[in-house]
Amino acid sequence: MLNHKSFSLSGEVKPRILIILYIFCITIEGTTMKEYIKKYSQVTPLKITFFVIILVLALFFFDFPLLRFMELKTLDLRMSSRGALPAGPETIIAVVDEKSLTELGRWPWPRTTIARLMDRLKASGAKAVGFDIVFSEPDENSSLKTIAELSAELKKSGLKNSSIENLLNKKKATADTDAALARSIARSGKVTLGYFFHLSSKEVAHLSEKDISDKADNINNSRYQIINSLEKNPDDYALVKAYAPEANLKSLSAAAANSGYFNMIPDTDGTMRWSPLVIKFANNYYSSLSLSVLHQYLDWPQLSLNLAGYGAESVKIGDITIPTDESGRLLVNYLGPAKTFPHYSITDILQGKIPAEKIRNKIVIVGATAIGIYDLRVTPFGATYPGVEIHATVIDNILHRNFLTHSSFTRFIDLCAIIFFGLLMGMIIPRLKAVTGIFYALLILVIFVAVNMFIFSKYNVWLNLIYPVFTMAFIYLGITVYHYIKEEREKKKIRGAFQYYLTASVINEMLKDPTKLKLGGDKKDLSVLFSDIRGFTTISEKLSPEELVHLLNEYLTAMTDVVFRHNGMLDKYMGDAIMAVFGAPLDQPDHARRSCLTALEMLSELHRLQKKWQAEGKPVLNIGVGVNSGDMVVGNMGSEMRFDYTVMGDMVNLGSRLEGINKEYGSNIIISEFTFNVVKDSMCCRELDWVRVKGKKLPVKIYELLGEKKDESKFRDFIVNFEAGLALYRASRWDEAVAAFQKTLSIRPEDEASILYIERCKNLKENPPPAPWDGVFTMTKK
Repeated sequence: MLNHKSFSLSGEVKPRILIILYIFCITIEGTTMKEYIKKYSQVTPLKITFFVIILVLALFFFDFPLLRFMELKTLDLRMSSRGALPAGPETIIAVVDEKSLTELGRWPWPRTTIARLMDRLKASGAKAVGFDIVFSEPDENSSLKTIAELSAELKKSGLKNSSIENLLNKKKATADTDAALARSIARSGKVTLGYFFHLSSKEVAHLSEKDISDKADNINNSRYQIINSLEKNPDDYALVKAYAPEANLKSLSAAAANSGYFNMIPDTDGTMRWSPLVIKFANNYYSSLSLSVLHQYLDWPQLSLNLAGYGAESVKIGDITIPTDESGRLLVNYLGPAKTFPHYSITDILQGKIPAEKIRNKIVIVGATAIGIYDLRVTPFGATYPGVEIHATVIDNILHRNFLTHSSFTRFIDLCAIIFFGLLMGMIIPRLKAVTGIFYALLILVIFVAVNMFIFSKYNVWLNLIYPVFTMAFIYLGITVYHYIKEEREKKKIRGAFQYYLTASVINEMLKDPTKLKLGGDKKDLSVLFSDIRGFTTISEKLSPEELVHLLNEYLTAMTDVVFRHNGMLDKYMGDAIMAVFGAPLDQPDHARRSCLTALEMLSELHRLQKKWQAEGKPVLNIGVGVNSGDMVVGNMGSEMRFDYTVMGDMVNLGSRLEGINKEYGSNIIISEFTFNVVKDSMCCRELDWVRVKGKKLPVKIYELLGEKKDESKFRDFIVNFEAGLALYRASRWDEAVAAFQKTLSIRPEDEASILYIERCKNLKENPPPAPWDGVFTMTKK
């Protein structure tokens, strides 16, 4: 034991503590205490696991009543599900049953009937007889009462008649059934009488000290004669204490070979699981009926009680050491339901119907099983288990050393099981998805229960079932709730981050995997779309702020709806410009095609709006769209406090440049060669040029998106003539190229790209490019 002095601070210890505090302060330097606490108070699966384990261990050490009750119920279940075990052949039960009551009359019977039973058992060769019955009151005998009255009258009359007095004394001896029973018990020499203790002071408040002392004299033969103390001053506070015995008549007690109490103390739920092998009364220790009968059966070996500092350690009879708890109770290992031991009706024994060989050399326990006598107890095998059979079970357990093991070592194993299975559950569940987690949690639980029940059935070892199961269940529940709350927070974050950028259906798909919303980026193959209004500054100068906002909102709403219809992500608005992403946050293998369809539909929707605006007398807007596909970095970009889900990278920048290049060629939709290579089988495009955008060294082919492949017939001649002219242009055949582009203009007179190339051809003819010429056009502006 530690005293308070061991916790005092010496001069050497104090500086060390200051150093530790200093290091602690350095550790959290730069952060406020509030931030430090917030960081280390965050809930995690590991913290949940340790919290539950510590909580369960605390409940385990304090033996929490509810969990103990549940554990006892599982013990009953394990015992009953184990099935019946064979009882040893040494013990039988002579029962006061319904048949005996019918033939011999109501209980209690005359003592002469009990005496006849004793004589019959002796004649049959019973080796030990124990009575689960107490004979604490004289037998009710009318003949004896009449004789006593006659003797009193004779004495009162003063007459002296020796012959009458002798006759009365002779009749009295014959009529005294208690004396007859005492003589029968003495002749047997094999009888252990049962009695019981009053365990409440209220029950004996009416008795004087002399009354209690007289009763105690009748049970001296059941006292432990040898008390082994493992400590100098053993503390027996845990033992069952009694206030007075309810003993047999003095004449009967004197005739019996032994005696023992038959008190049985149920658990709080009324079930008999323990048999007290020692009860303390008046500074003496007394043995139970079962133990006393066995003591006589084994020919009086040494019977000793071993006490430790906390109470009883064990009971030893001969070479058999009986394990007990600190209260001196034996955990009864029930072998099966009622009648696991042979029951013989007393009336059949008296009538000689039971062969002597069934009784010879046996332990015979005499008790009641008739329902009306109310000696039925609740046990793991039912609510109507005969109390007398519990004594037989205890005798069999001891005789065959068939004990249930529940010791300090098993409690250590219980402790290890709580920690091991708790940590196992805490390590596995966080790494698994919900359905898989349930499967593995149930698998671990089933394996543990199966092993626990196997050890109980095979080795009679009682290992705690409820506390480890409780630990696993609450760790699983705690981590599951933690994941649910965390996922709900992640879903709320996703909704908040994407509700204005994605359709509800896409958001719902994202919610199936909220872990994708994390700070940082992933490299993915995506498509990006940029659109911008041509000449927006000029238009804005002609409109009032209210008209400008209304026009812009109408346009942006229509274009955003188109993006959403193709499950694109609206990355952001940049004034009058729109940036959309396809292939993120949800994977879309056809993201390039979706982006092209979106661009075409945006243009179609714009044509609808242009007609509307013309009819309303409003300015007509025109747009340019750029589309590019390739590897981009996608994810949450920003700080812990504020971030946006967006895309970054060279491919994104190229997409933005493509949108601006539309102005150079008078086109509406330009896609890169990277997008074209993916969609060329589904989209109708014409190659526009091979350009080197501003800030880049490597050139890229650009294409104008004209429509879907199904509409190719509308554009075939136009595309063929334009691309023929483009090939001649790159071959520096300027006049032939001009002729080809003029042919293109005959098909589409408004084609600004053809006009541009005609001008280039004329300029290059007059000012030829230096050889070798790669045909690449370098953009000097964004």
